[in-house]
Amino acid sequence: MFGIPGKPPVSMTARAVTQITKLMERDNRAGLRIGVKKGGCAGMEYTMEYVDTADTNDEVIDQDGARVMIAPMAQMFLFGTEIDYETSLLESGFRFINPNVVDACGCGESIKFKDLAELESPGNG
Repeated sequence: MFGIPGKPPVSMTARAVTQITKLMERDNRAGLRIGVKKGGCAGMEYTMEYVDTADTNDEVIDQDGARVMIAPMAQMFLFGTEIDYETSLLESGFRFINPNVVDACGCGESIKFKDLAELESPGNG
């Protein structure tokens, strides 16, 4: 995965770590795999699934007991992302603070990333 030595490619807030760890323990899973897929009104959507093992090309991030696997096709799009977990009066869920997103739909479920050339250029970020 793209990276800066000594810095994880994706980070998690304390709330996200707590929630991911809770889900891993409750369902006896090895972690949570995060990816992206085409869809939604802005063009792309995040995906999340429980997993029992990491795939050979997954980027694995362990932080304070929480384990997240980044699917190979999503690694470039998620570099620099912070994962948070928010709870409000009406809903709760994971939130991605992603510097590579240039647009999102009104509901926040669908996103548009910077052009591929921008993501690959050195000095981007």
